[in-house]
Amino acid sequence: MDKGKQDMAQPAKNWPRRSPIETGALGRCPRCGEGHIFRGFLTLRDRCEVCGLDYSFADPADGPAVFVQLFACVPGVIFIVMLEILARPPLWVHIAVGIPVLILTTVLPLRPIKGWLVAAQYVTKAQEAGTADLWAKLHGDDRGG
Repeated sequence: MDKGKQDMAQPAKNWPRRSPIETGALGRCPRCGEGHIFRGFLTLRDRCEVCGLDYSFADPADGPAVFVQLFACVPGVIFIVMLEILARPPLWVHIAVGIPVLILTTVLPLRPIKGWLVAAQYVTKAQEAGTADLWAKLHGDDRGG
């Protein structure tokens, strides 16, 4: 058996546990830490190109957007409001400063947060109802689903 097929057949319990924050923020596979999670900016790959982990278990849904709104967008809006209170700049300054601040605080964190949520789903074996067979196959164990 060649090395690629051997790696894909290796059960997940033989892989070292990796930090979901580290692998997710870097967009790396939560199982091997080497492959990539993303095909585009936010589009998930079908599987890891290194270890063959099937990413069909991953469904972060709108979780990344919620975290961005709570932890990234709020400081951006506070900055813009403080700019108005302290400096009272003209409208063009608000547009020139506010729009980039909001874009940077909303778009840039989406990818690392989505990666973290996917990695956390893998590490904690989070699942929707009826997916116990998929997790048993991915992790090489029986969850008693």
